[in-house]
Amino acid sequence: MAGEGDTQRRARRKTAVRHPQVKNPYIRIALRRARAGTGSSPVFLNRRTAVQQLPNLPAILQGIRWTLIGAMALRVYAPERMTQDVDILIHVSDESAARFAFTAAGYRIGGMLSIGGFTALPVSGEGYSIDVVASDAPWLDEALDHPSFDPAGFPVLPRQFLVLMKLQAGRAQDVADITRLLRTADLDERALIRTIISRYAPDLVEDYDALVMLTDLEFGTPEALRADESPPSGEATSHGERDGV
Repeated sequence: MAGEGDTQRRARRKTAVRHPQVKNPYIRIALRRARAGTGSSPVFLNRRTAVQQLPNLPAILQGIRWTLIGAMALRVYAPERMTQDVDILIHVSDESAARFAFTAAGYRIGGMLSIGGFTALPVSGEGYSIDVVASDAPWLDEALDHPSFDPAGFPVLPRQFLVLMKLQAGRAQDVADITRLLRTADLDERALIRTIISRYAPDLVEDYDALVMLTDLEFGTPEALRADESPPSGEATSHGERDGV
C-alpha cells in the first residue's frame, strides 16, 4: 500500500492536471507543492483587529467615495497584516478633488502611480503615506456604493472585487492574500466571486478555480470550517456568548 507521502504527491499531480490553463506562475508552483492541512492555526486566522491607527480619512475625503484596498483591507476578512502603506481606491473622476483634499489636510502630493492615481505624503515625514489609486473600472461604482467596513469603521472594497483586483495584480503576496480571503467565504460568496471574475476577467477564471482548490486543501472546505466552529450538540450559544458580550 502506498505511504502518505505518495498519496499526497499523486493528489498534487491530479490537481495540476485539472487546471492546465492556469496563467499565474505562483499558482502553478503552489499547485505542485500544496499539502493538505498546512494552513495557520484557526485561532490566529479568525482574529479580526484594527491595531494600526489610520489617519482620519473619512474627514479628509468628505464627499468623495473611497475604500481601503491592499493590506489594510484584508483585516475585514483575515488577520491584520502590519504595513507602512495605506492604499485606497477612488473613481478617476474624483482624483482632482482628492488631491485638493489631501493638500488641505497637510499632505504633499508625491509621484504618480503607474496604475493611475498619486501618493499623498505627510509633510512632517511621520505617519502613513497614502497611495490613492484612481480607476474607471466598469465595476467600480457598484463597489464604492456598497463597501464592507473594517473593525475601525473604515470602508473596505467588497471581497469579490478585492479578489478580482488581486487576481489581476498577480503578485506572490496577492496569491497568498486571495487564499485568506477565500477561507471565510461560503459557497454562495465563492459563486458570486466567480461570477464577477467571469464577467470582468474571464481569462482568470481558471486561476480562481485553482485558488479555491488550494484554499480548501490548506484550510479545509467551508462546510468543514462551519462544523469546527459550531457548538457541541445540545449546547446552545446565545448572541451574547458568541460576541463576548
